[in-house]
Amino acid sequence: MIHFDNSYARLPDGFFARVRPTPVSQPALLALNADLARRLGLDADWLQGPAGVAMFAGNTMPEGAEPIAQAYAGHQFGGFVPQLGDGRAVLLGEVVAPDGARFDIQLKGSGKTPFSRRGDGRAWLGPVLREYVVSEFMHAMGVPTTRALAAVTTGETVWRDDGLPGAVLTRVASSHIRVGTFQYFAVRGNEDALAALTDHVIARHYPQATGPLSLLDHVVTRQAETIARWMALGFIHGVMNTDNMAISGETIDYGPCAIMDVYHPDTVFSSIDQMGRYAWAQQPQIAVWNLAQFATCLIPLMGEREAAVEAATRSVHAFAPLYQAAWLRLFGEKLGLTEAAPVQDLAERLLSMMAAQRADFTRVFAGLADGTARDEFSDREAFDLWAQDWQAQDPDPALMAHANPRRIPRNHRVEEAIGAAVDGDLAPFQRLFEAVTHPREDRPEWRDLARAPRPDEAVRQTFCGT
Repeated sequence: MIHFDNSYARLPDGFFARVRPTPVSQPALLALNADLARRLGLDADWLQGPAGVAMFAGNTMPEGAEPIAQAYAGHQFGGFVPQLGDGRAVLLGEVVAPDGARFDIQLKGSGKTPFSRRGDGRAWLGPVLREYVVSEFMHAMGVPTTRALAAVTTGETVWRDDGLPGAVLTRVASSHIRVGTFQYFAVRGNEDALAALTDHVIARHYPQATGPLSLLDHVVTRQAETIARWMALGFIHGVMNTDNMAISGETIDYGPCAIMDVYHPDTVFSSIDQMGRYAWAQQPQIAVWNLAQFATCLIPLMGEREAAVEAATRSVHAFAPLYQAAWLRLFGEKLGLTEAAPVQDLAERLLSMMAAQRADFTRVFAGLADGTARDEFSDREAFDLWAQDWQAQDPDPALMAHANPRRIPRNHRVEEAIGAAVDGDLAPFQRLFEAVTHPREDRPEWRDLARAPRPDEAVRQTFCGT
């Protein structure tokens, strides 16, 4: 059983639409995250049983659930859309974990809602497994993120370019409130709703905040840390629209996401990012742009307009030094250094060399600790010159070993796991999941998963799945 306490559903009706998931014909459990179930104080045996599977599929609603689709707007690739909302997701409700932390439980791919527009509200197996694996890898590496509790197949076909097996992901987040949630009410001039939403977010996420400006300061600080952690892993979100930026600071909406193999700052994987707006190196700037939209929403709640604009501008501008400090700390750890002074020069020189020589991002940094990084470069004399300066700083191997994963959910491995799962074989997915959720462990049976893709294996585009 799940004991719900649904604070968001107690907000005014304009914040959401009450809607039940659309039942499916033959639900079957693909995966259950037992560790996360325990974190939430849930009974994993019950969740794996018929009642749990029926809930994960949206066929039944447990007692206390109040299924809703949340309303929000958003800038999508810079263009504003005044109404988006949960077009293929239903929030079942909120649970309070044994330690008092509150979490949303949401079904993603559970059928049409009033916000679906022309969509079918469904998900197919590929994006569900991608989000499951990548979000749990991110959690294992300490990145604030939504998490995957379960995945089920539906026994039904989802039509994209072809017929594909349907699936539903059960996603857990500290909330699903986005910058776009605030934009939804701001564009309508609904200051009462903005005030209610602000109070709700402060109470839920930032109880130390003293008002709208203080809330903005806290969100800026948290996003600076999250984006720096993305950059330190070579993670590329792919769709950093304002409706995909969570106020909690969690990474949300893993659509065409990917983690770099070969390093280059302009790397893009998303099939819909034709102009490179959300390339790896662009992510900090886009975060600032998104935070400026959030600040604009809060200005009507901040008193006299001119003073409010000045204060909000200072708050958003604080992102840059906060991000830079986080970047230096995280890349320092990747280099095994605790003193910030030499980090920027050493890291930027290494990254430039990696880009010029098409070196693998993950393997270079993982190789610094075990002495194999040199093998990733074609011009090894250039690496040796850099390494002399780096070694002179007395790097800590233990610090590097913790900061740098040995394995990531490489795109070609994720695609292999998806292809096998479509054919009914879950073993590659299960193996990949186990390996990337223990990313620092050096086990012989997983060493093949650390290998970079051959040219014929490389995956250069990823897709949303909608």
